[in-house]
Amino acid sequence: MLTDPHVSMAALLHDAAERAARYLNQLADRPVFPTDDMLAPLHHFDHPLQAEPVDPADVLAMLDVYGSPATVASAGGRYFGFVTGGSLPASLAANWLAAAWDNNPASAIGSPVGVTLEKIALRWIRDLLCLPAESTGAFVTGATMANFTALAAARHRVLQRVGWDVEADGLFGAPPISVVVGDEVHASVLKALGMVGLGRNRLIRLPTDDQGRIRADHLPALNGPAIVILQAGNVNTGAFDPFAPLIDWASAQGAWVHVDGAFGMWAAAVPALAALTHGIERADSWATDGHKWLNVPYDSGIVFVRDVEALRPAMSVNAAYLMRGSEPEPAELAPEQSRRARGVDAWAALRSLGKSGVAAMIERCCHHAQTFAAGLRAAGFEVPHEVVINQVMVRFGDDEQTRRVIQAVQAEGTTWAGLTVWHGRAAMRISVSSWATTETDVQHSLAAILKAARQSAGEAVLD
Repeated sequence: MLTDPHVSMAALLHDAAERAARYLNQLADRPVFPTDDMLAPLHHFDHPLQAEPVDPADVLAMLDVYGSPATVASAGGRYFGFVTGGSLPASLAANWLAAAWDNNPASAIGSPVGVTLEKIALRWIRDLLCLPAESTGAFVTGATMANFTALAAARHRVLQRVGWDVEADGLFGAPPISVVVGDEVHASVLKALGMVGLGRNRLIRLPTDDQGRIRADHLPALNGPAIVILQAGNVNTGAFDPFAPLIDWASAQGAWVHVDGAFGMWAAAVPALAALTHGIERADSWATDGHKWLNVPYDSGIVFVRDVEALRPAMSVNAAYLMRGSEPEPAELAPEQSRRARGVDAWAALRSLGKSGVAAMIERCCHHAQTFAAGLRAAGFEVPHEVVINQVMVRFGDDEQTRRVIQAVQAEGTTWAGLTVWHGRAAMRISVSSWATTETDVQHSLAAILKAARQSAGEAVLD
């Protein structure tokens, strides 16, 4: 039981900081994925809840001793599975401070500082991504909820145009909405479509090219309410849909255009890559992530909608005890009423980096991806796509051989990359997304991958 909570809290937080710093400092010397020996102590957590309180210092020690070794070292520089950023020092420290504040930034009455920093961070992000100045943003949990929020706004607007109030009357009896996606649509979009009631299977699927981009030829006519969903950054190849002709077509059809850009939209912040996003600013809504290429702690998704009067009705909430002003509160722009102060992390990351730092971080990841691709190709392995940003796929022969190499790499521990399937064939997918990745990390990881590939092929390997 806490006898002097102020003294005990200070000591506990110092202890937590020391343990966290030690954890981060040890990442370079441990396997990226925990070994069986590192996972085994997890059984210490699994027991009936005891009757009496336990000293918080002992609780923290237990988490560190048994929990820290069983983590995936995604905060380090040699994790390339999924598109996972690390946490920049400023954003991690800000996250801790915001957790101590324990404010809910759903409204200014709940957190004046949280709402202020959130608005500033959203404005900075909007400008970095070259989105229209009139666009309104909101922080959510991730790209799935960002897609959900944008699609709810789209649903509101396209049905409103034909005289249907979907928030009041639901979808029962509503005019049907045509939803158009590419064949390479991301799973998070399909999940969001299911949650928003538009269905995962009732889709018009447009064919894609060999890089995963929607083909802009032979586009269909659309009748009635319609939503067109485009992609900035294919999750396997990193490719971008051709926005200009597709948005020309969608606009002529009267469709709402949404862009799923969980990580790819950040290319707009890099002068050398910005052409990939040309035309994206003409869409109606956009979804991206902060915990990917902005490298803030989980969770952090971001949605922007050009017309706040489409977003606000879709997310609105009314209760006698809620105070509403002329400007929408954050809770009126996103699904959640109660949430953590994600904007604080994002503000701190952006404040610490500046425009040039954001661009350099993204460009550095893309350079590392090119290094991976060049090394793998030089060794005779197939990289079956153009490497345009941070995504690299590689095949080591047939599917069975590729899967064996991936399993060997994951088991060896130097690095971690996952399995994907591209055009019906297995491939290793390498996603370079962390500020913490260095050229040394890339070279060590590349060497480990090539060693596993050669050993799997039965070749002699000289250390």
